[in-house]
Amino acid sequence: MNPFTPLRRLYDWTLELAAHPHAIWWLALIAFAESSFFPIPQDIMMIPMILAAREKAFQIAFVATVASVAGGVAGYLIGAGLFETVGQQIIAFYGAAEKYETFQQWYLDYGGWIVAGGAFTPIPYKVITIASGAMGMDLASFTGISIVGRGGRFFLLALALYYFGAPIRRLIEERFGLMTTAVFTLLVGGFLAIKFVG
Repeated sequence: MNPFTPLRRLYDWTLELAAHPHAIWWLALIAFAESSFFPIPQDIMMIPMILAAREKAFQIAFVATVASVAGGVAGYLIGAGLFETVGQQIIAFYGAAEKYETFQQWYLDYGGWIVAGGAFTPIPYKVITIASGAMGMDLASFTGISIVGRGGRFFLLALALYYFGAPIRRLIEERFGLMTTAVFTLLVGGFLAIKFVG
């Protein structure tokens, strides 16, 4: 069996949930789970849900943000209390085990920025949440940064779909990760420029 077949089935199942009568609750569940272990991003559901009801775009983004941050806290707790038994297995599943030592050093130097990057860009947020707990980052700081990062990502998606609708769908599906990474890079560059110029 093709190793990607189960993942594709999971992707298709997640996409189908967007048309479910209780799609908003399924979105909350997927967003929560994606922050700690689930491999399919909630964006997959958000795009068709918003296009089907653009007047609810920001409500959908809000639900995704709250659920995702709550799931992030769950990931944090896995890292803080269950890293040896559960956290390492999840990190290994996403191919980050070999690079974890290097990541730990980066985390010590740039912890807040790493959480923000994982929350806003395509970097697997679940790996960041678990690492944050394992590294003992302040939970209040972690939660605050996650709210800004996750909210920024989901409300940006909602804003684009609300104003441009279906014509922008393909661009978002193919390039949204690149777009958010570029925005985050510019943001970090701006802070660094202010720091060094100032």
